[in-house]
Amino acid sequence: MAVSPHAFPPRKRRPSAGAFVSPKLADINLVKSLLSLSQEISSFKPFQCLLKRNSVSAINKSKLLSILFDELIKNPASVFFSPSTLLCFEEMYIVLQRIKTLLEDCSNGSKMWMLMQIQVLSNNFHELTLELSTLLDIFPFKEIELSQDVEELVVLVRRLCGKSKPVVDPGDVFLRREVLTMLDRIEKEIVPDQLKLKKVIEDLGLRDGSSCREEIESLQDEIQNQVDEKSKSDIVSLIGLVRYANCVLFGSSTASKPDHRRQKSTSDLTIPADFRCPITLELMRDPVVVATGQTYDRESINLWIESGHSTCPKTGQTLIHTNLIPNRALGNLIAMWCREQGIPFETVGNNEKVNSVKGTKAAFEATKMTVSFLVNKLSGSQTMEAANGVVYELRALSKTDSDSRACIAEAGAIPILVRYLGSSVGLEHPNLQVNAVTTILNLSILEANKTRIVETDGALNGVIEVLRSGATWEAKGNAAATIFSLSGIHAYRKGLGRKTRVIKGLLDLAKDGPTSSQKDALVAILNLAGDRETVGRLVEGGVIQTVSGVMDELPEEAVTILEAVTRRGGLAAIAAAFNIIKKLGVILREGSDNGRESAAATLVTMCRKGGPEMVAELAVIPGIERIIWEVMGGGTARGRRKAATLLRILRRWAAGLDLDTNNVVDSSDMITMTVGTSRTILQA
Repeated sequence: MAVSPHAFPPRKRRPSAGAFVSPKLADINLVKSLLSLSQEISSFKPFQCLLKRNSVSAINKSKLLSILFDELIKNPASVFFSPSTLLCFEEMYIVLQRIKTLLEDCSNGSKMWMLMQIQVLSNNFHELTLELSTLLDIFPFKEIELSQDVEELVVLVRRLCGKSKPVVDPGDVFLRREVLTMLDRIEKEIVPDQLKLKKVIEDLGLRDGSSCREEIESLQDEIQNQVDEKSKSDIVSLIGLVRYANCVLFGSSTASKPDHRRQKSTSDLTIPADFRCPITLELMRDPVVVATGQTYDRESINLWIESGHSTCPKTGQTLIHTNLIPNRALGNLIAMWCREQGIPFETVGNNEKVNSVKGTKAAFEATKMTVSFLVNKLSGSQTMEAANGVVYELRALSKTDSDSRACIAEAGAIPILVRYLGSSVGLEHPNLQVNAVTTILNLSILEANKTRIVETDGALNGVIEVLRSGATWEAKGNAAATIFSLSGIHAYRKGLGRKTRVIKGLLDLAKDGPTSSQKDALVAILNLAGDRETVGRLVEGGVIQTVSGVMDELPEEAVTILEAVTRRGGLAAIAAAFNIIKKLGVILREGSDNGRESAAATLVTMCRKGGPEMVAELAVIPGIERIIWEVMGGGTARGRRKAATLLRILRRWAAGLDLDTNNVVDSSDMITMTVGTSRTILQA
C-alpha cells in the first residue's frame, strides 16, 4: 500500500511550558490551581468527528473533579495537607495538565493526522485515565473532611477510571482504512471515487474550501513534529489528497481572495544592513551560509539555485556545493531585534516545511490528478468568474513545489492562461489578469518551464502587454518579475533586451509604480543590463534618469544598476550620469555597506572613463576625502578597495597628473546582483 497502517509513529509532543511541572504551591493555593485547571478542561467542547468518546470521558471526569476542588475551597479547615496528601494533589495537577495538553493538541492539530494516529491517541487518553485512577486510589478520604455527596462522587470517578479501556470508535477505524486505501489507489494512478472522497472529507469535518486550506496548513505544521523522514513524506501524501479533494469538491470557493502576504510589517522600519538578505534586501527570516561564506535567506537562495544558477549571487563565484548551513548566531540576533521592534518573527522550524521533505509517489500522482482536474475545468469554463476561481487555484498550486510547476505546464495550462493576459480581461476582470500572470511567474521558476513559456504562442507577448498596460500595479509588478525570471537564461536575456516594449515597460514601472513594483522592475532591468548590447538600449531609453529619480527611495537597487550600466554602457552612459555624482556622494556617506560599495565602484568607472571633468565634479563635494576614508576603514572588502582607488584618482587629479586609465575593472570584481524579484515569486 502507499501508506502502511503503521507508517505514522507518534510525533514529538507539543506540551505547554508547564505541562509536566508541579506548581509547587501549598494548601489552598494548590487547590485553587486544581479547580482552575479542571474548569479549563471542562470548558472544552467534545470532539465532533474523531475520538468523540475519549474527549467526552476526559471532559466529564474533569467536571466531576472540579466539584471536589470547589468543596475543598469552601471548607478551608480541610486544606492543611500532610506531605503525602500534598504530593498526591501535585501529581494530580500534572496529570490534569497532560490531559489538557492532549485535548488542545487534538483540537488544534490536523484531523488527518488524528485519524492516522487514532490508536496511539486513544492509548494516550487511556494511560492518563489510569494514572488518574491510581491517584484516586490513594486519595486520603480520612484526612480530608468531605460531604457524603462529594465523597461518593470521588468514589464514582475512581470507579469509572478503573474500568476504563482503550476505546477506538469502529467508524474511525473504517475511515482510516478508507483514507489509506484511497492513497494506495492514487499511487496506482486510480482517480478516487468522488462520492467516497466526499464522504471521507465530510466525516473529517472538512465542509468547505476554507476548512480544507486550514487542514493543509495543519498538516504542513505537523511535518515539523515528526521524528523520521518517512512519516514526513507520508504526511505530504495526505496533503496531496486534501488538496485534490479541495479542488474537486470545493474548488471555486477559494476564488481570488485578496493576498495580503506582500505587505511587510517591517516596511516602516530601518532594517540593519547585516539583517537584510543580499538577494531580496528584505529582513532575513532563516539566514543560511553558502559555500562561498556569504549569508542569504534560505527561501531566496533556494529559489536562486532552483532557477538554475550555480554561482554565489553576491560574489559571482561558482558554488562548489549547494549545501546550506544555518547561521544560528545571526538568526538569534535577528529574532532579538524583531522582538525589540515588536515584529512577528518565525523560527527556522516554521520556515522549513513541505519543500524540504522528500515526496512520495502518492503525493506526486495526487498533484497530477489535481492539475488535470483544474486544467480540464479551466478549458471548459463558460464565465470569467468561473475561470478566475480555477486560475486562482492554479496560482496557489504553482507556488508549492517543483512537481506542481512541472505538472501544470505539462498539462497544457500555459496556452490557456495566455487567454487571460489581455488588456480587455484586465479592464473587466483585473483579479483574473493578476492571477494569470502570477501563475505564469510561478511556473517560470522551474528552468524547463522558461522554455515552455517563451515557445508558447502569445505567452511572452501577453506578459509584455501586462507589463505595459496591466490593470493593476500588482499585475505589472509580477509581469516584471516574470521578465526577470525568464532573463535568467542568457539567450532569452538577449532577446528580451532587444524588445523596445520590454525596456520601456520596465523603465515606466520603475519610475511610476509603488515601491514593491519599482523593485520588481529594477531587478529585471539589472538582469537585462548583464548584456552589453541591451545596456545601450537602456541608456537610450533613459535608464540613468530613471535610477536617478528613485535613488532616494531605493538607493541600493538604483546604484547597483548604475554601476552595471556605467561599466558596460560606454561614454554615452558616463555622460548621462554626470549629474548623479553628488547623489552617489550621498550614498557613499550615508548608504549601507553594499550601497557604498556599488557607489564607490561606479565613481571609479565614471572618473576613469569620464576624464577630469568627472573628477572635478566629485572633488567639490564637501568632505569627500573624509567620506572615502570612512569607506576604506569600515566598508566591505571590495568597497575598501574601490574607495582606495577613488582616493588615488582624486589625489592624482589634484596634483595635475594624468588619470590612471588602466585596469578599469579588476578581474575579480563582481557586481552585487540584487535579484529582489525572488521576493515576489516566493509570495505570489
